[in-house]
Amino acid sequence: MGLLLVPIVLMSESFNITSIVISQLDIFYFITFFPFFILFLITALAETNRVPFDLPEAESELVSGYNVEYSSVGFTFFFLAEYSNIILMSSIIVFLFLGGWFPFFFCYLAGSFYFSIKLLFIMFFFVWVRATLPRYRYDQLMFLG
Repeated sequence: MGLLLVPIVLMSESFNITSIVISQLDIFYFITFFPFFILFLITALAETNRVPFDLPEAESELVSGYNVEYSSVGFTFFFLAEYSNIILMSSIIVFLFLGGWFPFFFCYLAGSFYFSIKLLFIMFFFVWVRATLPRYRYDQLMFLG
C-alpha cells in the first residue's frame, strides 16, 4: 500500500494531503493512475479484513467467529472500530485519488457535499464487495497471491 503512494507523492510533489488534493484540480488521479487506484482499493479491502481477505475471522467455519467471543458493549466497540477503519480507508482513497472536496464538474455546492458523496460511494463499494464476493479458502488465496 505504501508503494502505491509513491507516484501520487511524485506527481503532487508533496506529502501534504491538502497539496495532493489541490494538485488534482485539473484531472483526478484515479484517471491518471487507474491501475494504482484499483490496487489501492484491493489493498484497502485486505487492510480492513473485508470478505475476500477475512480469513482470520472465518465466520462460517467457526460458529460465527468473533461474534461468539464478544457480546453486548464489547461487540459494539469491535463493530464500530471495524467500520471506522472502513471510513478512514475510504477517506484516504477520496483524498488521494478522487480529488477530495473538488467536484467532478463545475457547480456551486459546498466541498463537504462532494467529499461526502465520494466517501459514500467508496463505502458502498466496500459493502457491495462483501455482498457479492465469496470468501477464498487459504489455498485459493495462496494461488491468487
